[in-house]
Amino acid sequence: MDLDLRKVRYFVAVAELLHFGRAAERLHIAQPVLSRQIRALEKDLGAELFVRDSHGVTLTEAGQQLLDDGRQLLATADGTRRRVLRAARGPRRLLVGFRAGVVVTRALRAFTAAHPDVEANARRVEWDDQERLILDGTVDIAYVRRPVREDGLELRPLYSETRVAMLPEGHRLAGKQELSLADLDGERWLRYADPRPGDLPIRTIEEKFECVAAGTGITLVPRSIAEQYSRPDISYVPVPDAEPDQVFLAWAAGRRSPLITAFVEAAQSLG
Repeated sequence: MDLDLRKVRYFVAVAELLHFGRAAERLHIAQPVLSRQIRALEKDLGAELFVRDSHGVTLTEAGQQLLDDGRQLLATADGTRRRVLRAARGPRRLLVGFRAGVVVTRALRAFTAAHPDVEANARRVEWDDQERLILDGTVDIAYVRRPVREDGLELRPLYSETRVAMLPEGHRLAGKQELSLADLDGERWLRYADPRPGDLPIRTIEEKFECVAAGTGITLVPRSIAEQYSRPDISYVPVPDAEPDQVFLAWAAGRRSPLITAFVEAAQSLG
């Protein structure tokens, strides 16, 4: 039995919204049609995906598993479609994603010197979309930082770097030669992912700058951020006992591309 990607797309919409009516609106189809497609998918798989009762719609264990796998499956299918269209439209291209602080210029120059017929460019990615943009084909390969959801990805470690505390000007610890994590106990933290109670969730490095400068909280950043972004209202202090930040190259697992292989070799040759 071949899995019908259209039905999987319908299922993901319902699973994310937990409402057939709103999912039908998102998909621009009639609700009865959507209900029939979900029933057909359940028959295809031989598993009930939703519990439907007077209280609403909830996922079964099988439904949760399909949601986890289905998102990746759809992203991979979208990526395949994008790459095929890109190949059909003209010269070979390589789009390289990168996180803030990562400098890709030398690797791009080394790659294009060896492959002058390839149009290579870079695009910034964020912590919460780095995996999706690889899987859906928006970028071919990317420099990513931990934490990384590894499902569907090949990872190649490149380097690690120490972290520094980002503090507002005038903070009690600003200007110190170095700090320990214990020195930062009691501070309000700004975090990208998995914020703890009392922490402030943020998305981009620019948001970090503004929140730190305003005295909203503090954070740790890779040393490369401190080297590239200097502001008079922000102070950086090394924290040697903080866990180092790790940088990897990542691309879609199972994808066999000589351009990706060549770029990985170029990046690794630079150390």
